[in-house]
Amino acid sequence: MGVSKVVKSNGDVVMDLTADTITAADLASGKTAHGADGEEITGTNTNDVDSSELTAAVGEVLATKTFAARGQVYTGTMPNRGAVTGTISDKNTPYTIPTGFHDGSGTVGLDSTEAAKLISGNIKAGVELFGVTGDYSGEAINVQSKSATPGWTAQTILPDTGYDYLSQVSIAAIPYVETPNAAGGITVTIG
Repeated sequence: MGVSKVVKSNGDVVMDLTADTITAADLASGKTAHGADGEEITGTNTNDVDSSELTAAVGEVLATKTFAARGQVYTGTMPNRGAVTGTISDKNTPYTIPTGFHDGSGTVGLDSTEAAKLISGNIKAGVELFGVTGDYSGEAINVQSKSATPGWTAQTILPDTGYDYLSQVSIAAIPYVETPNAAGGITVTIG
């Protein structure tokens, strides 16, 4: 039987445990103390933190892993993606990273079909794309010049077959002749 109160011979109380409220559940597991009745108690409490202000959410913890917060135990729902890999095949279509945990060993790269197009001969000389410097300086161009005579109807002047463009088009002047007439004026002849 434990002693809950120690009193001196003159009646002074040296130690009084009767008002203590500690229980085994309040005391850390494995620790010992004396209760209000003076008996030794061994703690059973395994809580090691006040989790009332923790902010973790189930979507932020890996699926199947458990955690405690706000006095309760929860199971995470975040998927474990491991090593995620992806490709980019269009400059206007970005790769969308899936939600979840990634282990850091995944990669995202240029689609192999698009990467095969990145050769120096497909890139303008002096321009660098993805580490490939271009050496394409263009193909030979076949140029034509033409002459035309004005007429009374509209004309469309295009290069002949086998030519890429016209360097110039020369339009002849409209024939114009002035001659004096019998009335004392001038007769103008066009064409």
